[in-house]
Amino acid sequence: MATIKDVAEKAGLSITTVSRFLNNHPYISEDKREKILAAMKALDYEPSTAAQQMRGVKSQRIGVLISRITNPFFASLVDALESTARKNGYSVLIVQNHNSPGEEKNCLDLLKKKIIDGLILCAMESESHVIEEYEKYGPILLCNTGGEMTTLPVVRVDDRNATYHAIRYLMAKGYRRIAYATGGKFQQKGHGSRRNNGFLAAMNEMGLTVNERWLFREQHTYHDGQEIALQILQMMPEERPDAIFTGSDEVACGVIGTLTMNGMKIPEDLAVIGFDNLPVAEMLNIPLTTVSQPIVALGRISAEYMLALINGQQYKYDPAELRPELVIRQSA
Repeated sequence: MATIKDVAEKAGLSITTVSRFLNNHPYISEDKREKILAAMKALDYEPSTAAQQMRGVKSQRIGVLISRITNPFFASLVDALESTARKNGYSVLIVQNHNSPGEEKNCLDLLKKKIIDGLILCAMESESHVIEEYEKYGPILLCNTGGEMTTLPVVRVDDRNATYHAIRYLMAKGYRRIAYATGGKFQQKGHGSRRNNGFLAAMNEMGLTVNERWLFREQHTYHDGQEIALQILQMMPEERPDAIFTGSDEVACGVIGTLTMNGMKIPEDLAVIGFDNLPVAEMLNIPLTTVSQPIVALGRISAEYMLALINGQQYKYDPAELRPELVIRQSA
């Protein structure tokens, strides 16, 4: 395997000159650059990434932690992130935690070891103060996750307000027995807490109590939606909810598919609202009423913000680009 010494000898230059070239030193003449590049090509020489990182050379790589790439929301989000990063000369390292703890620490260690230049967390496992300790190793950005009390830069959709208005829409249509499916544990903090607060605010305004049997926790997939539907079917008709808000279109699709297969009518027997406005939402036999998230804008802005942080630049975006809206179709 060729070394920097071999390159220097092949190019007829000093090791110091080649080293300066590899570290992007500004004062290398064009003819020396051409000699070094020709020598590297002839020797099939690749500089050590680890050594460059130890010398402070950027990796040109951004880490992104998501829950799971099979979720259509995250697939679209990562696509927008990666496209923006690639246009700016960066690659994206995608890590999934599959809704289980552990991978966040691995990602933070990648930042510490300079394997990535910055980290975008689209899923958050630790308290914000734990993550903030790693900012000394490089920029960390929260994308559509995390609580309000953090010094970390955040890009997010106002899903609290979106959920509030979705529930109020159901109430305006006359629904009062409202079920709720969340991706978290329905706590004041943690995953899904902003949406939980929007749901509770709407319920409290109308003086409605939350029925524990109509709360479905840690729901993420189409299969989870099927399981929710089966639980509803097992209830006596007078004990069933008359509407349900789900934290994702994927879950909503599972609910609708299973209920209709078992003879229930949507929205006559149960109104259904999803969240995300994925392409499948309007392809269903009963098109889905859902909260539309500007996923592409969310990914683009997050990547642009991270690149600005890496380069020590200021960055501002228009919050109006991330405004969610309720898309009304036939399911509610």
